[in-house]
Amino acid sequence: MYPNRRGSLAQMMASVEAAAEHERILREIESTDTNCIGPTLRSVYDGQEHGLFMEKLDARIRNHDRDIERMCNHHFQGFVDSITELLKVRGEAQKLKVRAEQRLELMASMEELKQCRVQQRNIATTIDKLTHCLPVLEMYSRLQEQMSAKRYYPALRTLEQLEQTCLPRAGQYRFCSIMAENIPKLRTHIRDTAMTQLRDFLESIRKHSDKIGETAVKQVRLPLGSRGTKEPKLTFFRPLVSSYKGTSDLSWFVVRLQVPGAQELVDFSPVYRCLHIYTVLGLRDVFENYYRKQRRKQARLVLQPHSNMHETLEGYRRYFNQIVGFFVVEDHVLHTTQGLVNRAYVEELWELALSKIVAALRTHSSYCDDPNLVLDLKNLIVLFADTLQGYGFPVSQLFDMLLEMREQYGEILLKRWNFTFRQVLDQDNYSPIPVSTEEEYRHYTSQFPLQDPELEKLPFPKKLPFSEFVPKVYCQLKEFIYACLKYSEDLHLSSTEVDDMIRKSTNLLLTRTLSNCLQYAIKKKNVGLAELVQVIINTTHLEQSCHFLEEFISNITNVPPDTVNATKLYGTSTFKDARHAAEAEIYTNLNAKIDQFLQLADYDWMAAPPAGGSLSASDYLIDLIAFLKSTFSVFTNLPVSAHTHTSREIHP
Repeated sequence: MYPNRRGSLAQMMASVEAAAEHERILREIESTDTNCIGPTLRSVYDGQEHGLFMEKLDARIRNHDRDIERMCNHHFQGFVDSITELLKVRGEAQKLKVRAEQRLELMASMEELKQCRVQQRNIATTIDKLTHCLPVLEMYSRLQEQMSAKRYYPALRTLEQLEQTCLPRAGQYRFCSIMAENIPKLRTHIRDTAMTQLRDFLESIRKHSDKIGETAVKQVRLPLGSRGTKEPKLTFFRPLVSSYKGTSDLSWFVVRLQVPGAQELVDFSPVYRCLHIYTVLGLRDVFENYYRKQRRKQARLVLQPHSNMHETLEGYRRYFNQIVGFFVVEDHVLHTTQGLVNRAYVEELWELALSKIVAALRTHSSYCDDPNLVLDLKNLIVLFADTLQGYGFPVSQLFDMLLEMREQYGEILLKRWNFTFRQVLDQDNYSPIPVSTEEEYRHYTSQFPLQDPELEKLPFPKKLPFSEFVPKVYCQLKEFIYACLKYSEDLHLSSTEVDDMIRKSTNLLLTRTLSNCLQYAIKKKNVGLAELVQVIINTTHLEQSCHFLEEFISNITNVPPDTVNATKLYGTSTFKDARHAAEAEIYTNLNAKIDQFLQLADYDWMAAPPAGGSLSASDYLIDLIAFLKSTFSVFTNLPVSAHTHTSREIHP
């Protein structure tokens, strides 16, 4: 009995404790925030008496429901009265709400209107400021593009507009102050860059002046003999100043030398650009003085000939091309700029150049002893003069100098033909020319104008009366005349002047060069009587051919031989003098030979006549007579006048 009682007691105590715990949990549930009720409920479910707890929870809920019901019953009438009051107030509240909403909407509209007015004012102010600032920014942006593209002249114009118009309108802004501070620096940069480009341009044309000149010379080159007094036809591109004045960009301006195959040689845009930039900056005088000073220095360099210029024709050609290139550039600048260079300045440079050129040519041409080189040099000078004359430069001094060189050319020709004549005379066999066929006969008669009807009637083979040196000398005389004519071409001389020059030169050749060579051949040692006789015959035929030479000169110069004041050839007197010298040499040699026979012989002038009364001739006298017979047989070939003169000299 006691153990059961203890068990019941324990259960009772456990129930009491469980009831107390449930009570505590219920209080916590009632008083704890719903966010923290989780642990409380977990303790219920963790316990073993949750069924009992649920019963207590239901009981507690029912108690609260009864309390709520009593409270509601107690306050029900007041609640109904309150609802009644609220229903009464609801209409007024609705009206008040509408009025409040209207007031709020009006206040919101007024605030929005205020903000809009402020925004409008700000926008108007901003637009006004931007209206003045945007042109500055656009102008500065354009300036940057122009500077990047190296279009400095339009950039300078933009700077001027930016400084004088846009920045004062924009107002005092920091970026405007920075721009204003940079404007002088940009101007200085543009000026320095333009000057650098000009220096590069000057250096370029200094290096390529010979190419420019070569191309310009090609423009006036005409076929030989077709120039005459024609003005050279120039196709050098010379645009009017108005064609580029006021343009914003001059980089398009390139001179095109219109020769087939010629490329764009010179870009003058640095000159025009620099000229305009310095004009805008108010420094035009500075630029003009600098340009002229630099070009004068380059002119002195161009006009200084190389020390070995006279050795080759290419040296002269390069010298002339450089000068032509220099003055072609100056002429173009003169015609395409307004006052950068003027006519007086160019003429001053040309006068300086002309004196230097003439002095240099006189010095260097004096070293030349080759007629072909002198002739080529003369053609170069003519082409050089024609080119510059086409650009309006006076070149009369050059043609005067060419006439001076013509005397030097003539002296060189005389030396050359002196050597040629001596070769012909030394190589001649001094024997009549044998011809065996008609072809050979025509060959010699085509070289020398032989007119002998009796000789033509003779059958082949036959002999021409003269030796080889007659046709050779005659041909060389014609070659000399051709050489003189070549120099006279393109000198803008009249036909009469050319004819007179050729005749005077031919006279010098006959009276000085050929005469000296004939005297040399006659006086030469070991010249026999037969050779001297042939010399007389040859000179006689050459004398007879002088009028053919005059006709030949008249034909190539188109000047009739009977023109008043026409120079006559002195060939007749030259050949007469040579013939007389040969005759005198024959007389001297013949008399010397006779004296030699007589001096060698040992004659007994007192010997008695032999028996029979007849004298026997000395062997020496027999030899002398035989010698004289053979000699006089040679004299039979001489012309009658020469034969008579020689006989008279031997038998005074």
